[in-house]
Amino acid sequence: MILVSSSEILAISMGGGIRAEVTIDSPETCPVTAVSARSGASAHSITKSVAPDASDRIAEEFVLDGDAEAGDSFEEVFSYGQQTAYRFGRERGCGCPCEQIERHGCPVAEVYTDDSTLHLSFHAPDMDRLRDVLTDLRSEYPQLDVQRLLQSVTGRSDRDFVVVDRGELTSRQREVVETAHRMGYFEHPKEANAGEIAEALDISRSTFTEHLAAAQSKLLSALVED
Repeated sequence: MILVSSSEILAISMGGGIRAEVTIDSPETCPVTAVSARSGASAHSITKSVAPDASDRIAEEFVLDGDAEAGDSFEEVFSYGQQTAYRFGRERGCGCPCEQIERHGCPVAEVYTDDSTLHLSFHAPDMDRLRDVLTDLRSEYPQLDVQRLLQSVTGRSDRDFVVVDRGELTSRQREVVETAHRMGYFEHPKEANAGEIAEALDISRSTFTEHLAAAQSKLLSALVED
């Protein structure tokens, strides 16, 4: 696998399927994220299916960590001690991020929430489909952030190995990337957010984002260069 981490998708052309991992801060159309933000607890094991009583409705379940409660709008269906499973129904076509992704023929592979942030992973067959999905999502959710791209590679050849010169980065860019890596910014789920890393570096969040984007752009140029 070739690993690409980026805060913005780049217009690159490469063969093979792609796994995209994205985040959306506070999506208003996601009931599970609203519960997570309100309770301060993480929600995971999020699944959905067509409700048996109506084909235009979706039945959805999720597991909420800790002692947090989802609220009266959600049915408690099972307790795992420190975790509780809840169920609710919603109308199909509500415009939630998962449905927007799946409209492009890319089923969501993984979804969970962390406070007010929705984490989504899906697979696209090629870069054109990936661009379409991200463009559609970004039109509705400008706060979309591409966390990681993984591209499948068939076979092993000399072309699969790329030398990345870290000397292309300025000392500040290297410091930003190294600090972000050390604090777990690229982990899944994240162990630190942009604000926490910016504070550790004693810079603003926007400055951190600019340095990180510049560094990633340089590294990606070496990675995808023909």
